[in-house]
Order: sequence, then structure tokens, then C-alpha cells
Amino acid sequence: MTYSHSEEFMKKDIFDLTGRVALVTGASRGIGESIARLLAAYGARVIVSSRKIDGCEAVAQSIRDVGGDAVAMACHVGEMTQIENVFEQINEKYGRLDILVNNAAANPYFGHILDTDLAAFDKTVDVNIRGYFFMSIAAGKMMKQHGGGVILNTASINGISPGMGQGIYSITKAAVISMTKSFAKECGGLNIRVNALLPGLTETKFASALTSNDRILKTALMQIPLGRTAQPDEMAGTVLYLVSDASSYTTGATVVVDGGFLS
Repeated sequence: MTYSHSEEFMKKDIFDLTGRVALVTGASRGIGESIARLLAAYGARVIVSSRKIDGCEAVAQSIRDVGGDAVAMACHVGEMTQIENVFEQINEKYGRLDILVNNAAANPYFGHILDTDLAAFDKTVDVNIRGYFFMSIAAGKMMKQHGGGVILNTASINGISPGMGQGIYSITKAAVISMTKSFAKECGGLNIRVNALLPGLTETKFASALTSNDRILKTALMQIPLGRTAQPDEMAGTVLYLVSDASSYTTGATVVVDGGFLS
């Protein structure tokens, strides 16, 4: 019996990542940890990365404990030398990179935009813009040598509708959206797809300034049609789609996962 191309496509697991090498930054907790776990569950060889190696190793070990393939590599994406070092390690251990998930982020300041100081500005920009940019360049060059790959940037709905008291963070996330489209446009011919996840309010330590404030949380929930915050695992499924063959014709996209907040 013969099958058409479309029938064969439907019969295979289009989310399968078996053998693909995936670097996930900011993966020691929160959304990044959920992404790392799900990619490993679908067969990826996951590099769990964040600033502190101990947190990364704990996540990597727990993935290995259930039969997954994971290693820990520390990298502070706000430090250029650490970006260079982690890609040297990846090249030495794997010789390739198929998937980059830029998920590490900084949001050190919560308050009125007029009171933003230079230190908070620099830290936020160094991680959220410069870090993502040069991580993408390093990954893209490696992917180019091996016929392509996928880059996924974690942006935010703040990049579309700025959050009160989150001025510089929102500005950097708008930049990540533009960065995603720029890399997608210039790297498409290299078979490198680049997309962005735009999470809404999610229950993480990173967002605790919002979720732990009853007044802010109550106001936010009134604007979310689903009437609740998200759990980190609810972001990972969208990422799996965007880094797998299921989204093989999708690049330059910004996918909002916000419980309807922006609707």
C-alpha cells in the first residue's frame, strides 16, 4: 500500500525531537525549566543553562532520572565572555546546535519609569537585548554550518502592551519581538526559523512582584478572560510546537499565550 505525502506526514510524530541538541537558557526554574523538561520528553538532548550551575544541574539530573538526556552548563547571557564559553562547550561536546531557546531574562526594577536608574537600565538591556542578540548570532552561525535550526525567543505581552511599573523591561521585550522578525527575515534562506513566545501573567518567581501583590493581581485577573494566571507548563507546549517540525513553515511569528489578556 502506498501513501500520499500528506498521509505520511500525518502518520509520523511531527513533534519528535529525537537526537536534536537544544540549549535552553533561564532553565533552572519557571518557564525555562518547563520548556527543558518537555523538550527532553520529546527526545531532545537538552542543555539546561542559567547563571548558577547548581540550579541547572538539579534540573538536568531530574530529567536524567526519568530517562531523558540533559546536561547542565552555566551561562550568564549578560556577560559576553560567558556566551562565548558556553558555545565553545557545546561545540566540543556535541559539534552542533539544533535548537536555541532564549529564555533568560532580567527585570530588576519595578516602579515608575521616571525613576529608572542606569544600573537597572543596563542590566535589563544587557540580558534581554544584547544577550538574546549575541546568543542568536552564535547559535545561528553554528546552525548555518549544519543545514539549519530553530531559535525561539521568550518575549512578553509587555512587548505589545507595556506593563505599569515595568517600563524598561517592556521596552526590551518590544525589542525582542523586532529582533525575532529581523533574524527570521535574514536567516530564512539558511533554513533557520526564528519565532517568539509572548507569555502573559505566569506563576513564577520572576513574576512574583505582580502575582504576590493582591491589588495588582486582582486588577490583572479582571482583564484576563480565562480569569487566572498561567502555570509555567502552559507555556512549554507552544514552544514545543515552534521548535519542532509541526511548525516547519512558521518563522517570524509572535505567538501570544496570555489567557486572552490582549484580546
